[in-house]
Amino acid sequence: MRIGVVGYGTGGRHFHVPFIQAARGVELAGIVARAPATVERAKSDLPGVSIYPSLTAMLDAGVDAVTIRTPPQTRRALVLEAIAAGVPVIADKPFAPDAAIGRELDAAAKAKGVVLSVFHNRRLDADVQTLRKVLDGGRLGAIWRIHSRFDLDDPNTLEAGPFGGLLRDVGSHLVDQILWLLGRATSVYALLDVVDRPEGPTDAGFVLALQHESGVRSHLSCSKLNHLAVREFRAYGEAGSYVSSGTDVQAQAIFAGRRPADDLAGWGFEKPELWGTLRTAAGNERIPSEQGRYHDYYEAFAEAVREGGRRR
Repeated sequence: MRIGVVGYGTGGRHFHVPFIQAARGVELAGIVARAPATVERAKSDLPGVSIYPSLTAMLDAGVDAVTIRTPPQTRRALVLEAIAAGVPVIADKPFAPDAAIGRELDAAAKAKGVVLSVFHNRRLDADVQTLRKVLDGGRLGAIWRIHSRFDLDDPNTLEAGPFGGLLRDVGSHLVDQILWLLGRATSVYALLDVVDRPEGPTDAGFVLALQHESGVRSHLSCSKLNHLAVREFRAYGEAGSYVSSGTDVQAQAIFAGRRPADDLAGWGFEKPELWGTLRTAAGNERIPSEQGRYHDYYEAFAEAVREGGRRR
């Protein structure tokens, strides 16, 4: 499957292209970039890969699918253009600026009969995959609640204004992860830490409390301006607890210049000294890290397109 990437900023360069290149049965078909500096960077990083000035030009040249990585306020028109051309689409998160536009995009894809997906790659984080294995193993018994905390000391990347905010940014990942782990939510309680920015009021931190259909509760929190850097899961069940305090393994590797295609077998594992701990009546046990594999997202997307249906 030949996939083109629209947008070659931090997201396209670091979180899409390397994982397309690592995925089986998938090929990078081209990049849409317009700013001269971005075009030169793409040419330097990706010799031999076609660079297009617009999505229209890329579609005219021919691709099997596209990933739209532009800012949310520009993404709607691009997603609709790809759908109208009958080309399957991956829309980066946040999927849409609001629910109405999200429903509009979903309806357009269904009417055209093309696959439309959201880039929720963080289901494939090492810590989430490890927690999923612990939950599936049943050793915690009936689950009472799960806490997910992701604090970032990264004030310069706070996206401000009506289309920004931390809840739309990191929050979309944390919510997706917990819904994937625990199922649908029946109620949500939210607290937002709002700061004034020239672009407008912006949430720079949040705490969410979700009640799930299963009866399990979850608590999600995130911050960017408080000079904290913590990634933690806590799971409580009738038979014990599981706690992991790890790192953002794949992102750290990417920004250090490593690429999954260079060492697929060794990619995406948390260091042993940071493995989570399962505590039950039988004692304490360190749980080895599962592998983080963002490239699996692209393999699953390609399979969903081939099968003409959805894939979990």
